[in-house]
Amino acid sequence: MTDTTYKHLMKEGVQGAPLLVTLHGTGGDETQFFAFATQLRPDATILSPRGDVSEHGASRFFRRTGEGVYDMTDLARGTQKLANFVREKAQATGASEVFGLGFSNGANILANVLIEFPDLFDRAALMHPLIPFQPKPAPGLAGRRVLVTAGERDPICPTSLTLALAEYFRAQGATTELSWHNGGHDIRENEIEAMRTLFA
Repeated sequence: MTDTTYKHLMKEGVQGAPLLVTLHGTGGDETQFFAFATQLRPDATILSPRGDVSEHGASRFFRRTGEGVYDMTDLARGTQKLANFVREKAQATGASEVFGLGFSNGANILANVLIEFPDLFDRAALMHPLIPFQPKPAPGLAGRRVLVTAGERDPICPTSLTLALAEYFRAQGATTELSWHNGGHDIRENEIEAMRTLFA
């Protein structure tokens, strides 16, 4: 039987409101964006899983062999598992829409779920994602809303790959916004405001 369980936090929202899934970065956990998400959408059901992979004690959603070098087999496993987990919770709560918010490693797994299961998330915020491969076509993303945020001096996420990912989503027909700040791998106020708009 396929494992679809994560250690997680969940707050029941108003009946028929969206499900908002938060996905932490490497070394974070289910608490990293849980309170923030409840402030973004107080009516929503908030679902925050903890990554099921440990990298020297730091939680992640899939394995890697080095900085920016992904274990593609484990990425596929983690993507399938997360998609199954979110779909189950969305059906159980009767959510009207499914929203996703991910940072760093959480943004990477969320981006890959969008690519592999384009029907699952209606809106997604990808904060500082790194997709170092050419994604396959996903025409099912047409009409979805995607926000990509990034730092111009991010040492982990090259600007060229950020631009390429945003262009990929546009090419699939997703309504795509790209929000930059002049810092590094940190979250700034302009990103928060862009998410408020996205999830309003």
